[in-house]
Amino acid sequence: MPPSAVVATDTSVRPTANAAGGQRTSSNDSDSFYYDPERNPTSFIATEYYWRDHYIWLEEQGYLLRPRYHPDWKPSWIGTDKKWYKCEDRLVIPGRARVLDATRISDDMPVVLKQYPRTVHPHEAEIGQLLSSEPLASDLANHCVPILDVLRDPQDDDIQLLVMPMLRRCYDPPFSTVGEVVDFFGQAFEGLQFMHVHNIAHRDAMILNLMMDPAPMYPELYHFASDWSNREYTGPAKHYTRTERPPRYLWTDFGLSRRYDSEAGPRLELPILGGDRSVPEHQGASGYVPCDPMPTDVYYIGNLIREYFLRKYTNLGFMRLSVDDMVRDNPTERPTMDEVVVRFATIRRKLHW
Repeated sequence: MPPSAVVATDTSVRPTANAAGGQRTSSNDSDSFYYDPERNPTSFIATEYYWRDHYIWLEEQGYLLRPRYHPDWKPSWIGTDKKWYKCEDRLVIPGRARVLDATRISDDMPVVLKQYPRTVHPHEAEIGQLLSSEPLASDLANHCVPILDVLRDPQDDDIQLLVMPMLRRCYDPPFSTVGEVVDFFGQAFEGLQFMHVHNIAHRDAMILNLMMDPAPMYPELYHFASDWSNREYTGPAKHYTRTERPPRYLWTDFGLSRRYDSEAGPRLELPILGGDRSVPEHQGASGYVPCDPMPTDVYYIGNLIREYFLRKYTNLGFMRLSVDDMVRDNPTERPTMDEVVVRFATIRRKLHW
């Protein structure tokens, strides 16, 4: 085995929990749902009706949903010899009520629509658009998902839809070499540092909210509802390795994020529970005491590396001391993201090619 290969102590590196605001479930979860023999393939699951009811409006806004969601949809296998499970229009997104794929009509670009209530996440669009606007958008250190458009539901003034590029879970397909993992760490650190430099705390920096732009690895992309197959659902999606075509990793889901005024003094907020419930300052009585969310972000990314890499692979020990500092119980003892990035650069320079 080449010295650069990642040696797994546990190959089950895919999280199975759903992330609020994330784009995808794992393909393992999806396949078990798609082939559920108890499900009637001609019917919708409850969460699909929103998209069917908004099909025409979305088309008027410039976004085309899949044929399944047209108000007059008729299953393509009805009245034919086709097997329903081989037909593209039987594919759904299990459990993802608020996220669906579409095509931007103006340029045939695959996009993702995220539907959410503004009263629950009042800052999501504002922060996402800020990070997607110049001069921040052109900064190479910006690893935040671009917000391409924001739509207001004509039937419910509280509902907004964010339009984003189609992204893929950061861990799928699995990492193969130490070099691929090191590249991932570097981009994740840089992206979180970028947000902090601009006085934005992510506040939910967990693995399901760190995704990748699949275009380099999947130049013809894949089907959003079945990520192992091509867009036509006629065969497997062709792809390259991360080493052959390195992807760009992007932070997503700013529903819990906050932007602060750098002149307003210390940033103190009551803890808010994200996907990672292990944060020390969120436990017990501490969970009712305002704290600075920036060190919590440092804990999040440190714990992500500890849980999904250091505890699953045997040859990433060069990150252990740095990660131990990032996950200290006392937030004031953790490094800042600036310090994390500097320390990681030193670690990286010492690694063999």
